[in-house]
Formats: sequence, C-alpha cells, structure tokens
Amino acid sequence: MQPDSTAAAEASAPAPPQAPLELSVVMPCLDEAATVGGCVAKALGFLRDHGIAGEVIVADNGSADGSPELAAAAGARVIRVSAKGYGSALQAGIAAARGRFILMGDADDSYDFTRLLPFVERLRAGADLVVGNRFLGGIRPGAMPALNRLLGNPVLSGIGRLFFHSPIGDFHCGLRGFTRAAFERLDLRTTGMEFASEMIVKATLLGLAIVEVPTTLSPAGRGRPPHLRPWRDGWRHLRFMLLYSPRWLFLYPGLALIAAGCAVGLWLLPGPRPIGQVTLDVHTLLYAALAVLIGSQAVWFAIFAKAFAAATGLLPAPPPWNRWTRFATLETGLVVGTMLILAGLGASVVAVREWSQHAFGPLEPSRILRLIIPAILALTLGCQVVLGSFFLSVLGLRRRGDGL
Repeated sequence: MQPDSTAAAEASAPAPPQAPLELSVVMPCLDEAATVGGCVAKALGFLRDHGIAGEVIVADNGSADGSPELAAAAGARVIRVSAKGYGSALQAGIAAARGRFILMGDADDSYDFTRLLPFVERLRAGADLVVGNRFLGGIRPGAMPALNRLLGNPVLSGIGRLFFHSPIGDFHCGLRGFTRAAFERLDLRTTGMEFASEMIVKATLLGLAIVEVPTTLSPAGRGRPPHLRPWRDGWRHLRFMLLYSPRWLFLYPGLALIAAGCAVGLWLLPGPRPIGQVTLDVHTLLYAALAVLIGSQAVWFAIFAKAFAAATGLLPAPPPWNRWTRFATLETGLVVGTMLILAGLGASVVAVREWSQHAFGPLEPSRILRLIIPAILALTLGCQVVLGSFFLSVLGLRRRGDGL
C-alpha cells in the first residue's frame, strides 16, 4: 500500500504527482468529528489487510468541529471544499483521487469500511459502477427511519427502475464504487443530494455495466441531528428523476390528453350525445379541443426538454439512428404545420360560407361551433408545430456548435 498523505489541500489543487493507485476511498464530510477518524482508520485497515495500493480522501465541506484535523491525523488526505452540497464535496474529492477505482461512502460510520472487498472484486471483474444494496445486506435497528425504509426509498427506487429501466434496487445507498473512466463519462452536474440519483440514471442511460452487492447499514455514530431531510431530499430526488425523464413528465401525460380529447371530440362532432339524463354538446367539444391543445404542448415540452438536455450534456445525445431524430426535422415540421393550418383555414371558409347563407345574421350555435372549434384547433396546432419546429432547429444548431 502506498504511503498516506495527510496534507490538507483546496478543492482546486491538483493531485500530488505520485504513482497511480488501484483504489481511492472518498468520504464527504461535514461536522463528523465523532466518526470521521474511525472511518478513515477502518478504510486504511482494509487497504492494508488486503494488500491494495490505495488512499483515503476526506472531502470536507466546511466543518467547524475539527473534522479535517481529525481526518488528517488518522491518515487521510483532506480536501477542503468551499462549495456547499453533498455532490460538490464528492466531485472535489473524486477529482483529487489518484485511484483507478474510486469508492465513495459517508463519514458518519453508517457503512462498514472494513468490508469493501465485494466492491473491489466487481470492479476488477469489469463492472463500471458497483452500488450497495442495504435491503439485501441488512438495515440494523435505528439505522434508517421507518418512513424511508418502508415508503421513501422503495418508492423512489421503483420510480427509477420504471423511468430508466435501471437494475438498481437501492437508488440511494451512499456506498458505491466506480472506475475513473466511467466517472469521467458520466459528467455529473448536480451539487446536492441528487448526485446519487444522477450517477445511477446517467450510468443506466449510457449503458454502463452496473451491479449491486449487499451491504449493511448501521446507525450513524454522530451526536448531532442528520443533515438529511426526508421530505425535502425525497422531493429533490423525485424532481430530478422527473426532469431527467421527459417521457413520464411530459410525453405520456400529453399523449393521454391528446388521445382522450380526440376520442371525445370525434364522438361529439356529428351532434349532441345523450348519456342518461345528461346531454353532451359543443361545450364538452370545446373542452375536448382544449385537452388536445394542452396535450400537444406537453408533447412539445418533452421534445424540447430532450433536445436541451442532450445539447447541454445533462442527458446523453440520442443516437443518429433514433427514429424521432430522423423525422423531427424543420422541413417535416413545416410541412405538417402548414397542412394543419390549411385544414383550419378550409374549415373556417366552410363556416363563413355557412354564415353567408344566413345573410351573415344569427346562427344556430351548436351547428356552427362544430365547424369553428375544429378549425381553431387545427390553426392553433399548425402554428405550434411550425414555431416548435423552428425552436427545435435552434436547439439542434446549438448542439452541433457545442460539438455534441
């Protein structure tokens, strides 16, 4: 095992020019004086006992209780990180690591740093990301609140599997290992607790080799309240997954609205429809048209979000053979939009001719609105398609200009 460095350094400082290591253990830390020294000692003991050339890095996020000094005294290399946030601390610690493999874990003594061999073995076997599963390994009494154990974590992990087809059963386990090459491909951007979800989501979308290993969770050894806020942080994870999945946030609800609106509209177009003692007429037809409009806007939001995320690197760019990238071009949009506008104008001409036959006087509302509502819907949808196609083209130009 390589000698351990105890010098503190700023997050922007480059890693010391030493020989490369196999494993770097990175611990984010904020006021963990009661436990950080023991965690460092356990991790160093694991490296020594298994003959692994490695190091322990503590990424301190502004502790005021002497945690950095205790970590350094225990044998860690301390990286002081001024930017606040769980993700910020880990980003800085990982950037300073010299290991080919990197293993991250909290410094509150909730994870056992003497039992890291399954992670290392999976990484040596070719895995890109190895995530601990606390539900498989065991959660000791008092280690996780019942709300998190029974509702929060299973629900959020289930949503992650549904949205992204991820193989991970414990999305929020903080003990995980990965290769440096995989981390560089992930290009993670979040700075808070969402960092953990972003890592799994992007690894899944990029098709990296992801595996789980059982791990245990023990009650944290700190004497202060935890930094984690279940409802706030749970919402942040859910919000992140929704924003990273435009299909579930925009596309599927939009398509459902369009389908329902079209079905009801076509049903009502020939004339009023009695249902028991209630008769549905043009008033319901107007709401059906509104559902189609809102649904089409949601679908456009899904397309814009996907294109913007690919342009900015938040999501992997869709492959060039992807069906929607082949057909969602400016020219296609202009053709479709123009056809809708012409259809709307045609229906409007028919409505005006109907009006002229009554000497431009009063008309029977139910009859004329069955022409006007579809005409306005087609005109509005056509304008949306034309304008949306131009905006999508602008995003495409930005992506090409960014080299993506």
